[in-house]
Amino acid sequence: MRKSIWYLLSLLLISSMVLAACGTPAEAPVAEEPAAEEPAATEEAAAEEPAATEEAAAELEGTLNVWAFTNEIRTMAIAFEGRHPGVDVVYTMIPMTNGEYQTKVKAAAGTADSPDVVALEAAFVKEWVEADLLADLNELVPLTEELQTYPSVVEVGTYEGVTKAYSYQATPGAFFYRRSIAKECLGTDNPDEVQAMVSDLDKFVEVAGMIQSCNADYFTVGTSAELFNPFLANREQPWIVDETLVIDPNVVEFVKFAKLMRDSGYESQASQWTEGWFAGMNDTLVDANGTPKKVFSYFLPTWGLPYVLIPNSKSDSTDTGGDWAMINGPLSYQWGGTWVGALEGSPNSELAKEFIKFVALDEENLTNWATGVYTNEYLKAIDPETPDDQAQAAGDFVSSQVVVEKITSSFDGSELYEWLGGQNNYEAFGKAAPTVNGSLLTGSDDAIQRALQSALGQYLNGEIDEATMWSSWLDEVRNQFPDLVIPEPPVTE
Repeated sequence: MRKSIWYLLSLLLISSMVLAACGTPAEAPVAEEPAAEEPAATEEAAAEEPAATEEAAAELEGTLNVWAFTNEIRTMAIAFEGRHPGVDVVYTMIPMTNGEYQTKVKAAAGTADSPDVVALEAAFVKEWVEADLLADLNELVPLTEELQTYPSVVEVGTYEGVTKAYSYQATPGAFFYRRSIAKECLGTDNPDEVQAMVSDLDKFVEVAGMIQSCNADYFTVGTSAELFNPFLANREQPWIVDETLVIDPNVVEFVKFAKLMRDSGYESQASQWTEGWFAGMNDTLVDANGTPKKVFSYFLPTWGLPYVLIPNSKSDSTDTGGDWAMINGPLSYQWGGTWVGALEGSPNSELAKEFIKFVALDEENLTNWATGVYTNEYLKAIDPETPDDQAQAAGDFVSSQVVVEKITSSFDGSELYEWLGGQNNYEAFGKAAPTVNGSLLTGSDDAIQRALQSALGQYLNGEIDEATMWSSWLDEVRNQFPDLVIPEPPVTE
């Protein structure tokens, strides 16, 4: 992607951009440069350091094939080229629609077309980590200790003592709500007071009733499907234990909860990730009769704020920015994330490890990623062929506690801070991240959960009864995992 003839020019441009970014913390909060925290170097050391850096960069060279399902990691691929001018990262993006990404990577593995590095989404990362597809990356574990990578992030990428994937993100969840609706219907928009009102599921349902009584055109949530991950995150056991499917009580409780939310009219019934679901974020949601509707809250994780809620809070005629707040809500949870691993047998294994180390275990890169340093101008200074829309805005929550603690205060007064009505999202997520449990993920989760959601959707729509829903789901799991011991369906009231 990078043309080497631009390298010297790009260094000058990058330096000026970093200085400019440090002068505008309200728009893109930037942490202090690490060099400012080190003891003053001697003249001799200062003279030797640039040469050592140039030598290290020159040693790293070659072509690296990276495959992913979004263009997100391409930003860091360009930054990696900027640090290592002898490396050319060939970036391939394949959509995840109908499993296309996973299918193509598995088909290419072990062939001449195989990628060196692959991105792995939370829905299927454990499947890959538990298989023989990924290379052993245990030698990078000491870096997680230096950066204090959140334990759940390392746990997800590890199987039987071998770590095969690392993530640049930690993804604790939050409950985002509209301040104006809270003040109108609950009498306050204060986060501490609202949190007390929704601190458990029973209280949450009470609040849903209060909002409906306050205004029949208000929904508490866009869809109860948003709570699927919060319920699953609070199970006592994963889906599979000793080759047996486990139907945790929290799974049964979620089905009851989803039915209650649907029958009581507390949700808009819009399917997640559809136009109607997004419309509730910017007050353009209408019912079949054209009546305007509003949505009080959304359950979203760290990435949901900069990538989902904020971009969809504006329409041609509306803007709900500044009318939002965030709290823990009734259930602590985590949701999503992207890991990176190297395919076993890659001829570029050492270069692949260096790339993974840069993406997930490099303090400078994680800081730049989180604070908005990687603007389009910054990336084009490295690679002039960078697409015009390639950039990384400030706000994504990174996996290193060391980085999080250093940059949290820089978000005070930022655009994100103002968008949340005066709340520091990094501070809030920083408190939640250490509590995330990564032990519940297994390689079979995605298939099991998709089958359950499909059967549940039919039940909520009135197409089948609850007993049929459970039987249909278990039959599908049995078809996909014939060696799995399947329990009897739960007893329903």
